[in-house]
Amino acid sequence: VSHQRTDWISIHGHICQLLLPVLGPQPCFHSERDRKRGKEQMLRRQESLIAVALSTAQGFVWSGKPLEAIPAALQALRFSSRVFGSGSVQLVPIYLLLAEASTGTGRLRQAAKYLSQARWIVLQTPDCSAALQSKLHRGLGLFSIAEGNLDQALYHLANDVYLATAEFGLNSVEVSGGYFHMANIFFRQNKMDAANSLYTEV
Repeated sequence: VSHQRTDWISIHGHICQLLLPVLGPQPCFHSERDRKRGKEQMLRRQESLIAVALSTAQGFVWSGKPLEAIPAALQALRFSSRVFGSGSVQLVPIYLLLAEASTGTGRLRQAAKYLSQARWIVLQTPDCSAALQSKLHRGLGLFSIAEGNLDQALYHLANDVYLATAEFGLNSVEVSGGYFHMANIFFRQNKMDAANSLYTEV
């Protein structure tokens, strides 16, 4: 019952009306033109579902409710796999979000699986953007912090900063997140000069 309640609060209350036309019986089309139009309409509905589920999950993570984020992110993953395919780069941000939410609930083994899936897709995509690779390294860095492996975290966060700089430029706001997390690590290690320098950069 508690799982059902969490699921309803997290996502089903938001997407119930959107699910009916996607999962319900589909109309029978008599012409190729109608079939094509029906397919396009179905694709738009599924993309709307993905957008709602993903933004809902992200909102829960940002507001410090990782448990509530997981059902919403799983819905986004389910429909993204259906629309884009299970090996598509469009799934990487969802896997990273699931990893962050799982880490937030203390499920580190599950988080590691999601990160592994995201990393595998990125490795299988030769033309993967630097922006997406940057997000992957940030996710791996935050996971390493949760595990207590600060040296590994610094490695991934440095890669995050490098890739974000390559994609967005040296003084872009996208770079600041990597600097901020690195500064927090140096602060924990009592390396105040490095920490203050990075906080100033942020």
